[in-house]
Amino acid sequence: MTALPAMLRAASAAFLLAGPAVAGLGSFLVPISPAQAAPPAFAESGPFVPGFTDVPVMPGLATAESEPLVFDKPGGRIVQAVLSGEVPRQAVLAFYDQTLPQLGWRRTADRVFVREGEELRLEFPKPAGQGTGQKAATAVRFTLTPR
Repeated sequence: MTALPAMLRAASAAFLLAGPAVAGLGSFLVPISPAQAAPPAFAESGPFVPGFTDVPVMPGLATAESEPLVFDKPGGRIVQAVLSGEVPRQAVLAFYDQTLPQLGWRRTADRVFVREGEELRLEFPKPAGQGTGQKAATAVRFTLTPR
């Protein structure tokens, strides 16, 4: 009588282990290539500015610094990130003037947006090496502070 339950347990275990493969989800025995496991590429630095959860990266811009500066404190968060790319400054301003209001940001001044007690500033620092005759990339510093 114990042979049938043992056989039933073994068959159940086999179905549990084979279930993902039968469902087309892969198997423990079949490795998934890194290309299949990699997340989709939205932009060179991801779909959002590093350190921000909902400020999109303009096409043509990429992360210029290794890590964003992020401080989370009781009064609010402070985030700073820099992106750069060979895009005109006016195109960057036009992109964010059009995109940020759709995400709830309200423009209060030139390159300044506010939302829910936070202020977002877009600044254009002068890249190092500008003026050497080479075409310099446009750098954009995103600074978020409590309002």
